[in-house]
Amino acid sequence: MVNQVSQRSRQGFVLRPWMVVTVLCTLYLILITIHYYGSNSVMRVSLTAGEPSTFAFPLIRYQTPALEFVFPTPSGTEGYDGQFTYNIAADPLNAASTLDVPAYRYQRILQPLMARLLAFGQKLLIPWAMLGLDLVALAFGTAMLEQLLLIEHVSRWNALTYGLFGGLFFAVRVSTSEPLAYGLVLAGILAGQRKNFGIQAILFGLAAFAKETTILFTVGYLGYFLLQRRWRDCVRLTILGVLPFILWQIVLRLCLGQFGIGSGGAKATPFELIPFNGIWRIREAGMLVFVLFSLMLIPSAVFPSLWALWRGARDLIRQRWHPYVFVLLANAAIMPFVPFSTYREPLGIARFLDGLVISVVLYAALRKSRGVLRLTTLWIAFGLRLLG
Repeated sequence: MVNQVSQRSRQGFVLRPWMVVTVLCTLYLILITIHYYGSNSVMRVSLTAGEPSTFAFPLIRYQTPALEFVFPTPSGTEGYDGQFTYNIAADPLNAASTLDVPAYRYQRILQPLMARLLAFGQKLLIPWAMLGLDLVALAFGTAMLEQLLLIEHVSRWNALTYGLFGGLFFAVRVSTSEPLAYGLVLAGILAGQRKNFGIQAILFGLAAFAKETTILFTVGYLGYFLLQRRWRDCVRLTILGVLPFILWQIVLRLCLGQFGIGSGGAKATPFELIPFNGIWRIREAGMLVFVLFSLMLIPSAVFPSLWALWRGARDLIRQRWHPYVFVLLANAAIMPFVPFSTYREPLGIARFLDGLVISVVLYAALRKSRGVLRLTTLWIAFGLRLLG
């Protein structure tokens, strides 16, 4: 009897991409911990000013005020996005002085508030809450994409392109907001596929508070609704998915003196006016650097965005309209104008590419372009250079 139950359990188990992604990411985080900090080392972090306190966490002793999981830096050195998220989570009302561009950082308010809530407001737990939140969000987003792929009758395993892509997989490591933001986007798209357009609008609205670039998906759906003359859906998405973010920008302007929307934090350059000038400007660092970056950026950013613009425009002209066509166009249209400061940072451009990766995978699934779906796995290889 026990053997029969065990056999039925095994037959009922289905290995899924989100499981693979979760296991691999967890193992990766463990290896990074061992590699950087060792089993008995003290990790010194520099997220905020002040005297750190020491606390224990399974076999490792850490010094707070917060966790800098990837790139340990000496006290006083410049931070990165995950550090700013921690600062806001630790003190939501008074973190402005610890941020490089306060309005820009505060516009991504959802992740720090969720991390603070999960940590019950305890500063020592916030770094782990951030890490856990991103890991769960990565698994959740992969699972949502699986369901969307099954709706289009293509293999769920194409969701690995999303789950293992560096802009999301390694975002967990640095505790940035992409896994949460795009997990919400994918949940919103799935809600739309199931005709739950009110839920979709709410999820898109929440995603904007995690990362502003997700608004490109909202723009895509608004364009689709407008052309289809679905006025009710258009108004609902505007009120629930766009208006709250606009109001938040006004609050930021009143409280912090500027709007949050911009091209980045400290030392960010503006969006380019000349297509792909952000890549061309890398030559300022020398031709060898330019060539090496071009070998990475042309196949991962330039070719996919040009292909997406061509296919999306063709479908638009032929009136082969579908929401995936419009989100493909929206996410591809911005790529030629991405700032130089984003293109010159491998992790920065990887995180910016997340929307294009999702839209290409969904569009290829819609059109049953299995050759394109196979090619999207090359994005996983692009992320491997972020492994160290």
